[in-house]
Amino acid sequence: MLKIGFHPSYVLSLPPRHRFPMEKYELLPQQLLLEGTCNKDNFFEPEILNDKSILAVHDAEYYYDFLNLKWTQKQIRRSGFPLSRIMVERERLITGGTVQAAQFALENGVGMNIAGGTHHAYSDSAEGFCMLNDQAVAAQYLLDQGLAKQILIIDLDVHQGNGTAKIFEEEPRVFTFSMHGEKNYPFKKEKSDLDIGLPDETQDAEYLKKFKETLPGLLEKVKPDFVFYLAGVDVLETDKLGKLSLSLAGCKERDKFVLQSLEEQNLPVEISMGGGYSNEIKYIVEAHANTYRLVQDIYF
Repeated sequence: MLKIGFHPSYVLSLPPRHRFPMEKYELLPQQLLLEGTCNKDNFFEPEILNDKSILAVHDAEYYYDFLNLKWTQKQIRRSGFPLSRIMVERERLITGGTVQAAQFALENGVGMNIAGGTHHAYSDSAEGFCMLNDQAVAAQYLLDQGLAKQILIIDLDVHQGNGTAKIFEEEPRVFTFSMHGEKNYPFKKEKSDLDIGLPDETQDAEYLKKFKETLPGLLEKVKPDFVFYLAGVDVLETDKLGKLSLSLAGCKERDKFVLQSLEEQNLPVEISMGGGYSNEIKYIVEAHANTYRLVQDIYF
């Protein structure tokens, strides 16, 4: 059975300028339940992850200042969100949800988290709505627990996974792959193990050709025994923060190729949802819902 991490705290009541990115976390589960793609048994409520697992990735001073609401105004501005006790608990729950989803993936082939994909978070700093790097923490957890030996992170958000790349730059057991908008934020890119920067307004045909030429060889080269997939939908033409131009159908085909490729090789995968900032929320929800529909079709 597909297991999906979701907690009510994923949806926060924020000032208007911060509210938009949060809406999808409430609407997406509702859509999946309404249409019958998922039922209530598919959802699990994440638990707070222990500090030791988070500190295996994040700097202690940075993390404890976060817990104790001691960030400077500069740090808060870099995060993109106001700092509060509720926000701290939310980030810890999201990170715990990704670790638990990874454990479900080991059992079922795939596990998902409604939130997560916080790939801009560095070990010692927040950035771009990302405070704790959920997939980095989960990857390190699997390595430390002996649950994986070689991990591949496939990051297809429109923004480069700069924090993740930096965290694992000297860790040969984690291969970071980011395919993103070359001129999109972050403007100072880090060096992933493999980066593919795409020009503005790249459309379905060019995007899918490049990706389908890349992934099979990458799987053969890396030979992972576990995969993390960041399935950002800010690659859509409708996205107000992304500079690529994929259609809903193109984004769905991207996900289909990832999932079929991994399922055929029996590679467990944890999926975090990443970004999505189209002006109309219906495009964000539909694109994310397609990922869940595909998982159900391909795995279950």
